[in-house]
Amino acid sequence: MTILVIGATGNVGRNVVEQLLSRGAADVRALVRDPSKAGFPTAVEVAQGDLLDVDSLRRAMSGVSTLFLLNGVVADEYTQALIALNVAREAGIERIVYLSVIHSDIYVNVPHFAGKFGVERMIEQMGLGASILRPAYYMDNEITIKDVVTGYGIYPMPIGEKGLAMIDARDVGEIAALELIRREQSATPLPINRINLVGPDTLTGNDAAAIWGDVLGRTITFPGNDTAGFEQNLRQFMPGWMAFDMRLMAERFLTDGMIPDAGDVDRLTSMLGRPLRSYRDYVAQIVD
Repeated sequence: MTILVIGATGNVGRNVVEQLLSRGAADVRALVRDPSKAGFPTAVEVAQGDLLDVDSLRRAMSGVSTLFLLNGVVADEYTQALIALNVAREAGIERIVYLSVIHSDIYVNVPHFAGKFGVERMIEQMGLGASILRPAYYMDNEITIKDVVTGYGIYPMPIGEKGLAMIDARDVGEIAALELIRREQSATPLPINRINLVGPDTLTGNDAAAIWGDVLGRTITFPGNDTAGFEQNLRQFMPGWMAFDMRLMAERFLTDGMIPDAGDVDRLTSMLGRPLRSYRDYVAQIVD
């Protein structure tokens, strides 16, 4: 049987592929735009295609038993996801793992959150069996601020005082692989379940700054939650619509945070058979 990984070349997707291969649970196929840049082991079957190219999706999904669906934050993310789900249903795929986002039903004004919640609803309405994974903010995003922290002595992310239960993308990839294998190996398609993917600690801006300071051995300050300034900084290297989307997300950090439900951390620890990776360990890794 074959597991198709959509979004395989990104940080999370590559971890999914690696974890699937290490477990040898099924044949692995990856949908990529440019096979020459994929860089996967020879054990991975590479399918060239795009989420807006229906013919390529049909070819990629032929003979597939289980699907991992990850959409990047792009302007037509919602359309891409619905096309993929409809082609999957057409292909008879009844086992799906979909990467959504935590609090997709709360951050209702944030475009990429609202889009993912719409996809969740569509999965339900279509009667598809799926694990809906809802990760919190990725620790891996912090690599983009490393130079600011080390060069200027400030932690610049406006993550607020409610707290974010940040998670390592490697843990996301491993949990996704475990859910794919669970569905793949089930004698019958399994019902929908939702899993919040969170880290072991829920951190505020001051908490994050303190951890950076401990790891670096010097004072790192948290200057506050300037979401307008955050948007303007992002506009230097991403489209305006995306920077605004990120600002809206940051504003929900301030009002709602990304807070685990009771039992989330214990559930994930049990699934992995080990502790979740910590923010402190991640920071130590990237500054080493």
